[in-house]
Amino acid sequence: MNRVVDSVVELIGGTAALRLGRLVGSWGLRGTIVAKLEYLNPGFSKKDRVALAMVRAAREEGALRPGQTVVELTSGNTGTGLAIVCRALGHPFIAVMSKGNTPERARMMAALGAEVVLVDQCPGSLIGQVSGADLARVDERAKQIIARLGAFRADQFTLPANLTAHEQGTAAELWAQCEGQLDAFVDFLGSGGTFGGCARYLRPRGVRCFAVEPEGAAPYAGQAVTAPGHAIQGGGYSRELPLVDPGDIDGCLQVFSAQAAEEARALAREEGVFAGFSSGANLAAARQLLTREPGLRIGLLINDCGLKYLSTDLY
Repeated sequence: MNRVVDSVVELIGGTAALRLGRLVGSWGLRGTIVAKLEYLNPGFSKKDRVALAMVRAAREEGALRPGQTVVELTSGNTGTGLAIVCRALGHPFIAVMSKGNTPERARMMAALGAEVVLVDQCPGSLIGQVSGADLARVDERAKQIIARLGAFRADQFTLPANLTAHEQGTAAELWAQCEGQLDAFVDFLGSGGTFGGCARYLRPRGVRCFAVEPEGAAPYAGQAVTAPGHAIQGGGYSRELPLVDPGDIDGCLQVFSAQAAEEARALAREEGVFAGFSSGANLAAARQLLTREPGLRIGLLINDCGLKYLSTDLY
């Protein structure tokens, strides 16, 4: 940016886009991948956009009063964004998160002024593998806190602001950066807001949109859920996503946890972009698509930063 700003929230959005020519070349494939570097947001993820959009919309609608506490369940990224936004706009924030997520994110939220409530995983669950059942436990704890405090819930799974943040911001920026030269968009399903919002903007412009899910946890592909405890953090919860319109899905792609990890490592090695599991999942899906349809111009997001995963075996 070419100007000095007065609040960190003014730095959210407007992220750079990078053509991943070295990575695609290492695959020996023909085509173009343009990656929007959402890890360059202040909280190191795309969820900063969602946090700001949800809080602003709630304040404008009167659902969030001045000084009222905000609560949300999170795998860490939305919570980080909310910690930043709520501190800047004068709202206490409580993040409710599964102990299965990386501790780096809990520590980062706390450093940014959030109160962090960690919830035990279900019996048999593994650290680093947060299932839909684990998320249900987190949801129940969040509801209890909201009822006790009379707090506002920034529910990223249902609030329309999640969609509009990506429709009016992320997708519009990506389209302009690509000068309208884009054939496909791939996105790993987390809350569904990125896919839903970007599809709203891109599909009317002729871009096919592909939903990415973990192998063995792909209900939108019509598959039975056989591996809910995958290692791709931040999504693949095997649950209904209200913000995803099945009619906006032009195709479904599945990736294994090991594939997501390997592509994230290759991204760091080949392009100097240090990202997390879900970004690797997007890249693995794009690789599948280029293998099937050489020459495509594919857009995707680099969702968050690899620094949030240093306690895992990703790096």
